[in-house]
Amino acid sequence: MKSRIGIGYDIHRLVEGRKLFLGGVEIPFIKGLLGHSDGDALLHSICDALLGALSAGDIGSHFPDTDPKYQGVSSAILLEKVVELVKMRKFSINNIDTVVIAQEPILAPFKEKIAQNVAQILNISKDCVSVKAKTNEGLGEVGEKLAIACYAVAALEAEE
Repeated sequence: MKSRIGIGYDIHRLVEGRKLFLGGVEIPFIKGLLGHSDGDALLHSICDALLGALSAGDIGSHFPDTDPKYQGVSSAILLEKVVELVKMRKFSINNIDTVVIAQEPILAPFKEKIAQNVAQILNISKDCVSVKAKTNEGLGEVGEKLAIACYAVAALEAEE
């Protein structure tokens, strides 16, 4: 099989007393995402998309939230480990497409910086990373400003 596609999803509750990280970028906001690691739901969804494309399980099976060594860790480190697995399996990342769903904060000013940071972590061109930001039109936990959700799709190509 020459190409593979995976999808990832993550959602984290917004809480006071934590910094907000999305795509490895700190976003100035009064709340952050609750999680065992830094709670970066965008990087977690990218991890799951890449792992899905490899048929290699999910982020929880590789980095369980019961393991103290992942307590508070930067999700960029987790994504780097997933990229190592992609390379070990002799695949390269063709592109990443993401959607961040947040009622607040407004993410438009940060999309380019997030895309650049994700591309750097993945060691691919920024032209191969798409970051879109949407609201949830006031609906559900995201719309009620209780959480942020992220989707990611990863396309891989077999190295020859």
